[in-house]
Amino acid sequence: MKIFVKLVFVLALLSPAFAEAPGSPHPEYARKLDLFFGTLQRTKDPNEAQQAETEIRMIWASNSTDDAVHELTIATLAMQMKNFKSAETILDHLIQQHPEFSEAWNRRATLYFVVGRFSESLSDIEKVLELEPRHFGALSGKGACLRALGRDADALEAMKEAIAIDPFIGGLSDAIKEMKKSQQEL
Repeated sequence: MKIFVKLVFVLALLSPAFAEAPGSPHPEYARKLDLFFGTLQRTKDPNEAQQAETEIRMIWASNSTDDAVHELTIATLAMQMKNFKSAETILDHLIQQHPEFSEAWNRRATLYFVVGRFSESLSDIEKVLELEPRHFGALSGKGACLRALGRDADALEAMKEAIAIDPFIGGLSDAIKEMKKSQQEL
């Protein structure tokens, strides 16, 4: 039964009705996100938190037109295959065509981070956060970029913001502890 409910939810996320009105998310988009963000805040169960994170990421990745979601998938596959030039070309086009699609900006920010273009990654992260202020992945990425640029105090603040939204975000609490310890040693 649980699998059936999940399948129905995934199909609802991928339906054209859910993805309508880019730039002005469908009411179901905000309602479902609120539901899962609420779960992250109240649960003590890491498995329940992981499920909520997965659902949130699925919503973010499907909140545009079918064509845009398809392009995002292709860009993600190119990134996984380390074909960064192709991925960047696809993401550039996707962002140009769908500037309201926060996950396109987030994927390009991730790409820039992976190839060491931290300032460009930060710029895209700011756009993600403008479109999706609770994007814990973007906040975590912001912390990683700032840290890579030697801006540890700012990095720590971004990481604290991310963990306030998602207390279970992988590895972030350890990074925060490590950074606090480093600051105390100075």
